Amino acid sequence: MDTNEFTVLKLFVVGILVNAWMMTGLSATDSFNIEPTPPRPKKPCNESRLQWEVEFCGEEFKRDMGHIDPQNWCNLTHFISEYHIFTLCTEEKAHDVSCYWPNPLVEGYIIRIHKHFFSNCTMEQVVWVDPPDDTLTILILVPVFLTLAMIALVVWCSKRSDILA
Repeated sequence: MDTNEFTVLKLFVVGILVNAWMMTGLSATDSFNIEPTPPRPKKPCNESRLQWEVEFCGEEFKRDMGHIDPQNWCNLTHFISEYHIFTLCTEEKAHDVSCYWPNPLVEGYIIRIHKHFFSNCTMEQVVWVDPPDDTLTILILVPVFLTLAMIALVVWCSKRSDILA
């Protein structure tokens, strides 16, 4: 057996022994109870209460948006804090009444809020324009030259494989 092979074999055996030694003190069964805990009984979603709670969040959002100039309603920087509070409120209220979030009821209410406040915030259609000819030429030629350079490098290295090996 070659000395390098023997060294690798010794390192492999030592690695297995060290791993086994380290894992002896890390057994989860020593410190934790392995008995399964019974799942908490899940209360059904109270949709009527959720509707009332979401309306409460919406009223607060409407009151907060009343302090913002309607011309700034399409600029997210002016109302992002209020919208974040509204979203957190709906999420918290949904969890309070044992409903998942988002659910169709909350989504419907959020859509109504969006229609009320942000229906006029549509952006104009973006017209895509070709880049200038100089930029387009560079964007085409750079990958072509890189491809040719890589092919030349591979051919050159394959011809010199006897020297590089």
